[in-house]
Formats: sequence, C-alpha cells, structure tokens
Amino acid sequence: MNSQVRLQALSAFLKGQRAKISPESVGLPSGTRRRTPGLRREEVAQLAGVSTTWYTWLEQGRDIQVSSSVLDCVASALLLNADERRYLYSLAFESGAEPYSVKQEAVHISPSLQKIITELKYCPVMISDRMCNIVGWNRAAAYVFLDFDRIPPEERNMIRLLFTRREFQRLAVNWEQFASGFLSMFRTYYGQYVEDEWYDRFLEEMKKGHPDFNRMWEQSQVSYAPEVHLEFRHAKAGKMVYELTSLKVYGNDDLRCSIYTPAPDTTTEAKLRQLMEEK
Repeated sequence: MNSQVRLQALSAFLKGQRAKISPESVGLPSGTRRRTPGLRREEVAQLAGVSTTWYTWLEQGRDIQVSSSVLDCVASALLLNADERRYLYSLAFESGAEPYSVKQEAVHISPSLQKIITELKYCPVMISDRMCNIVGWNRAAAYVFLDFDRIPPEERNMIRLLFTRREFQRLAVNWEQFASGFLSMFRTYYGQYVEDEWYDRFLEEMKKGHPDFNRMWEQSQVSYAPEVHLEFRHAKAGKMVYELTSLKVYGNDDLRCSIYTPAPDTTTEAKLRQLMEEK
C-alpha cells in the first residue's frame, strides 16, 4: 500500500483547513505581516498543545507517530466538524482497506433496493458506487436529469458528467452548489481509499481537463451525507425545487442512494407527474 500518497493527501488537507481559519475566530491577534490567509503553523500547534516541530512534520506529510488523542487536539484546533474529523483519521492512519480492482464484477442492485427506488415514482433517485459511478436509477431520474441508458456504462460517472455535460450545467440554477455536494462526498471516498491509484488518475484527468474542477476540488468540503437545496430550470417543466438526501446502502459494494425529494409548498411534484404522463 502506498503510504506516501496517503500522507500527501493528509498534508494538503491540513494546509487547506488551516488557511480557512482566521486568527480572530480562535481568539488570536490578526497581526500585520501575514503573507497567506489563515493561521500559521505555530498557531495551530499552540492551539493543539503540541510542538511546532511536530505539527510541521505532520503537515509536511512525514511518516511520524500519531496518537488518537493528539489528533483530536489538532482536529479541535482546526475547528473540524464530525465528517472532517473522520476524514482526518482516515488519512492519518492506515485504513486497512483492500486494494480495489477497476475490473471487478458489475455492481449488483438487489431486488429489494430496486423496488424501493422504483416505488419512489416522483422522487428522482440515483444509486452510485464509491467512485461516483451511477449504477442504478429510477424513471423519474431519467426525466429530470439524463436518460442514463443512452450513456455507455463506462461514462456514467457523476463527477465527470457534472463537468462535461451541458445538460447538467444548464439544469441547476445553483450549479456550483450542486457540484460541490458531490465533490464533498467524493472527498470522503478519497480519504477512505486514498491508496487506490484510480483516484489519483481520475483527479489528474479532471484537473487537467476542467479548470473549474481544480478550483472547486481545492475548496471542497468533506461530508458523508450532505443535505442540499437545489433549484432546477428544466427545459420542459420549468422551475423545479428539490431537497437532496444521501443514504448509505450497507453491503459489500459501498453504495450510496441519492434521493431528490420535491420541496414542499412547490409545484415540483405536479410538474414531474405531468412530464412523465405526457411521455
């Protein structure tokens, strides 16, 4: 397993989180000679109760001894939320996950799961794997988003589709929030499976081909199940407003179920019903 990749990801995460925190927010003077935004390394070390040298080595991605209690202090100093703490732990310690083979057998959607998403007739639902490949969807999702049957299986990656298909970019009024929600989920997978070389290859491909991706990835949060309010401008149905609920499907395939529920006190569900009945 490539520990260096994991440690490099840890380094990037710590630097990014440190840059987000203003000195004033943690009771420190702002000073006048800060060349970069956020806290200095010695300030994080002070807040965490560790030596500046030790924290510097940690942030540089050196292979040093890290205990859970000290890592908790670093997490508190960086004001990490619960999801970000889990992400920090996954990078700081060996996850023990088995290497993942891209050539693995196709993901199996159980009959019970298929029935659940089918019964949600007027709630678009997508099932994705830990690489954000779309492996299942219901009829409503095909009407609101894309007819995924027309997209080759190897191209049904939600992250890639968000940045390559104009249909998605035209659909979401708050497209950056829409895309950021998926990036925050993708980052949790990256933390869990950081030693899988597929992720680095995919990230390199996206960064080279899509400047917006590079910027948004650097700014992305960490969330295992973000709740997002989305406003769509559907080409045929007009304004549609959804609430995204993301659920983990327990089993061997590490699947995620994303459910788009029509927002209450809107005509979204009625519009979708009409759209589907016309077809």
